[in-house]
Amino acid sequence: MATTNPRDKLTYTEPLATGEVTLEASPEQVYRLVSDPVAMADLAEEFYKAKWIRGAKEAAVGNWFSGTNRNGWRRWVTHAEITEADPGRRFAYRVRTPFYVPISRWEYEITPTEEGCHLAVTNWLRVPGWFVPVAIFITGQPDRAGTNNTNIATTLTRLKQHVESRP
Repeated sequence: MATTNPRDKLTYTEPLATGEVTLEASPEQVYRLVSDPVAMADLAEEFYKAKWIRGAKEAAVGNWFSGTNRNGWRRWVTHAEITEADPGRRFAYRVRTPFYVPISRWEYEITPTEEGCHLAVTNWLRVPGWFVPVAIFITGQPDRAGTNNTNIATTLTRLKQHVESRP
């Protein structure tokens, strides 16, 4: 059986991982949550701690936050720059290592529905091929696409429970 080198899967044009959910919550309520990395860290699977950096205090284009991630005993930190912040509609950011290696782009698209809204999450890979073995070593995850798809599904389930359990 042939094995596939993780670098053979890098397309950079197609999303690496996606997920979606319909929520009984307003687009504004969902936006407030997904655009708050500190709150999202409570709902996410791998991403478990966040703080605003570089003087940022809220989600606005150009603002930065730091995220701490975990997989078992492994821990790593990333920095993210907000690239889109359209309340009630879209939130996006690009992620890099603290030493400026690009990692990924995340986008949250919110569409109003009669009952609340639909949330679609998309993740694109941006990591250079030379960094893939380093990333696998740091994170312990050779299947980043599978891991991110699973983590997105888990996070969306938790997010749905969170927003729909609030009055």
